[in-house]
Amino acid sequence: MSEASEVKIFSNQKKVIKALAKEIYNLTISSSQERFHICLSGGKTPTELFKRINKKYAYSINWQRVHFWWGDERCVAPDDENSNFKQANDLLLSQILIPDENIHRIKGENNPDEEASRYAAEIKNNLNYRGNNPVFDLVILGLGEDGHTASIFPDELELFEDKRVCAVTIHPLTGQKRITITGRVLNNASRVFFMVTGANKAQRISEIMNDDEAAKLLPAYYIYPENGELIWFIDEAAAQKIQ
Repeated sequence: MSEASEVKIFSNQKKVIKALAKEIYNLTISSSQERFHICLSGGKTPTELFKRINKKYAYSINWQRVHFWWGDERCVAPDDENSNFKQANDLLLSQILIPDENIHRIKGENNPDEEASRYAAEIKNNLNYRGNNPVFDLVILGLGEDGHTASIFPDELELFEDKRVCAVTIHPLTGQKRITITGRVLNNASRVFFMVTGANKAQRISEIMNDDEAAKLLPAYYIYPENGELIWFIDEAAAQKIQ
């Protein structure tokens, strides 16, 4: 695990969500940048985060300058229940005063390879660069039970060395195609917030935090922003096996 990382443990999921939402609020209002680029995660836990931001900060964040992106997307239509975009749109984006052009979705309904190239170009055209890679101001990530993050799965660790911005991946169990941002870009972010809750994540969290040999097989282990900060927001259930 990266030396520059911080681990914040909360008693339950609700407190994790509250703390993370407040941190996002603080970041967006304290930033002097003209545009603030946030890369969102899919999965179950973010649904609560979207609800919290909408409930608490819908009118206190200047959404004109916030741009939303996605770390990954399933290759489905935007109105499909499995769409990461749909989840964020239903619970947050459709509820706040944000310009349409600030919402940069991965078009899961398109040809996957063509869409990976198109989305990469959109990222390159809108974000600042640090070295050879674009810079997100904030990347929010989750952790799968198999240790995957974004849609980089354990059999695709080479995506941390891949020079492309986006790639097409395949879920190892379902065979479903996905589009993901690659490891180099995720690790070039100014900050990465991991949001992990639940006892079903405890084994993976302990492997990563304890620097076990088993962690070297987990994509999430390889997330460490070289020029930014990494903060883990986890609940006690997920933290129970950390030594």
